[in-house]
Formats: sequence, C-alpha cells, structure tokens
Amino acid sequence: MEKRVRFRSGWLPYLLLAPQITVTVLFFFWPAAQALYQSVLLQDAFGMSTQFVWMDNFKELFADPNYLESFKTTALFSLLVAVFGLALALILAVFADRVTKAAAIYKTFLIWPYAVSPVVVGVLWMFLLNPTLGIVAHALRHVGIEWNNLLNGRHAMILIVVAAIWKQISYNFLFFLAGLQAIPKSLIEAAAIDGAGPVRRFFTIIFPLLTPTSFFLLVVNIVYAFFDTFAIVEATTQGGPGKETEILVFKVFNDGFKGGDLGSAAAQSVILMTVVIVLTVIQFNYVEKKVRYA
Repeated sequence: MEKRVRFRSGWLPYLLLAPQITVTVLFFFWPAAQALYQSVLLQDAFGMSTQFVWMDNFKELFADPNYLESFKTTALFSLLVAVFGLALALILAVFADRVTKAAAIYKTFLIWPYAVSPVVVGVLWMFLLNPTLGIVAHALRHVGIEWNNLLNGRHAMILIVVAAIWKQISYNFLFFLAGLQAIPKSLIEAAAIDGAGPVRRFFTIIFPLLTPTSFFLLVVNIVYAFFDTFAIVEATTQGGPGKETEILVFKVFNDGFKGGDLGSAAAQSVILMTVVIVLTVIQFNYVEKKVRYA
C-alpha cells in the first residue's frame, strides 16, 4: 500500500511553502507587475514625471524597423546557440561515456567552462578573436579568412554564438552524460549482438531514450539564449557593428539604461517575456509529443 505523508496541523504545509512562494513573488511576480505598469507610461530617465500613454510604447516599437530587426537577430542567435550547443554537447558526452582511462580528468575539463562568469567568457573570446591581437584570428588569417568582428557583422555574430555555446556546453554535457549512463547497457549489447552498428545503435536506441533530456535542455537553452547572454554581448560586441548583434535583451538595456527611455524598455521586456512564455508553451504542447519517456 502506498504511504502518504499527512500533516497533523493545517498550517504546517503553508509554512514550509512560504519561503519559496515569497521568493517567487518578490523576484518574479512583483518585477513583472512593475514592468507591465511601466510599459504603459511615458517617463523621464529620472522618474520625476510620468504620463499614461496606454499602448503607444508598443505601437512605436512595432513601427520601429530597428526593433523588428532585433527580433530576427535574436531568432537567428537563439537557434544557432540551441542547435549547435546541444549537438556539440551530445557528441562530447558520447565520447566521454566511452572513455575508460583518465575519464575523470577528461570530464573535469569539460565541466570547467560552466564555472566561468559570462563576462569573463565574453572577454576571453573577444581577446582570442581580436582582429589584431587574437591568436584564433591570426590562425584564421593564415588559412585565408580575413577575420574582423569589429567591422563584419557576420563575424561578430559568430563571436557571440561561439562564446555563448562555450559557456553553456558544460551544462548540456552533464545532463547528456547522465542520460547516457542511465541507459541500460544490456539494450546496447543486445543490439550489437543482433548486428546493429554504432550509428544504428545510436539512432534507434540511445537517442530515443535521450529525448526527455534533449527536450529539457532545448527549453533551457532557448531561455538561456534569450536572457542569460546579455553579459556576453555587452562584453564583446555591445550590439555592434552597427546593430548586427543587438539581441532583444541587450536592446532593453541599451534603450532603458543608456537611452533613458524607460517606458519603451519596459514594453520591450514585456514583449520579450511574452515571447519566451509562448515558445515554452509551444515546446511543451508540440515538441514534447515527440518525447519518449521510457
């Protein structure tokens, strides 16, 4: 018979939940409510005067070609970070799962990047790919690629994508490795006895059993690309050259704190939050149907 926990006092469950509820209200619902309120206001940079403008901030945003271009930039950036980040992490996890000698050292080196702050990651890759001083930039020049992320928007996009993937790859690697180690070895051995090669074993047995992990990481990586990559962009390109790498989260900061347009920045944050929520709901409603929970 299944045993269930029963509380003798009616207030104890609420007391245990109170810390988490308090943190959620203070650090999520309250800031979100403030952003919603500020998004319908027109106020100066010092907050001394405010004017209720209803939906004018949103209308101006969708009439601004620079803001619409930031949508395209963010979509491209998020897609590249999620797809290549998950693919590389899965490849590394597959190889790490097969390592027998010095496996702990190999895995430790792969985990280290996650301990580095996003600002440090951005500065590191900015120096590595600096057109005049960067080691990687010099290596690319030797193979015929004239690298210059200061003038070339495509190169600048590659820079922030590489930095963002490198920062997140350890997180993805850990989950994929845990998922691989949870797969019963008897299934893989049975398939090998039946004559299935390594590639066929991976796509017919291993990858289907990794779909729950892959789905979870897909959601996490999209949220990461939308929000947690601000520091990388700020430390490397600052949205340049021009506005080629100005993703939505950086534009919120740029317009609100540097431009002083707090109402527009609040409206942008509301739109950004809505986009992420919609994408997450779509993933859970449609992508999760392809997930196999074994």
